[in-house]
Amino acid sequence: MHEGIQTLASNYSVDETVARLQAMLQEKGIKLFALVDHSGEAAAVGLTMRPTKLLIFGSPKAGTPIMVAAPSAALDLPLKILVAETESGKTLLFWNDPEWLQERHYFPPELSANLAAAGLFAEAAAG
Repeated sequence: MHEGIQTLASNYSVDETVARLQAMLQEKGIKLFALVDHSGEAAAVGLTMRPTKLLIFGSPKAGTPIMVAAPSAALDLPLKILVAETESGKTLLFWNDPEWLQERHYFPPELSANLAAAGLFAEAAAG
């Protein structure tokens, strides 16, 4: 694991994992701000990249107290989950560790719980 990054293997393809994440976010009423298709954008300019998609999502109710306490946290918020395929065809999910974000931005430790959703969604989507 890279410092501050959590990683988990998925039992599903990139597209299926992303679809599962989108369905969970919608079901929980969590706003999906953007879905960045890095591999699709690479293909659009003639480059090859394994399937790689980034979901940017969150809840102002959870994120705002963190950004009020530490404005620099807005560099890492809203939450993100990266879903990418490895050279061996394995699908991996990556997200920022909440405790690492707390140490990086110096917001009160008790607010780290507001960031737990990324890991919970990643685990559920990975199956």
